[in-house]
Amino acid sequence: MIKLSEKGVFLASNNEIIAEEHFTGEIKKEEAKKGTIAWSILSSHNTSGNMDKLKIKFDSLASHDITFVGIVQTAKASGMERFPLPYVLTNCHNSLCAVGGTINGDDHVFGLSAAQRYGRYFCASAYCGHPSIYA
Repeated sequence: MIKLSEKGVFLASNNEIIAEEHFTGEIKKEEAKKGTIAWSILSSHNTSGNMDKLKIKFDSLASHDITFVGIVQTAKASGMERFPLPYVLTNCHNSLCAVGGTINGDDHVFGLSAAQRYGRYFCASAYCGHPSIYA
């Protein structure tokens, strides 16, 4: 069941969700957020040295087959000839391709050819029949 919370929540003992207004522990909200996955990602990619004024620089990109078509089309339209950092195109949403060659199959061929053209990575699923490449 999904429950909407108007305020924040805390996760206790790895499985108990406690609404912020009912939390009686001594953890401060500012300290608690430093233990989140989001904080670890943002802090490791922040080049400003100030977590209140982030300046993010990622070392690689990844997108799945529902989004990479638009990203590659935008790159082509802007004149980009190569992605400036490692970019992994995956076909993780391959269930339709696996059962009958729907438009997802076309997306995967598009992703494979884009990876070959722009010199990056295409991770194919065994179900789809397209090869993985690492250029």
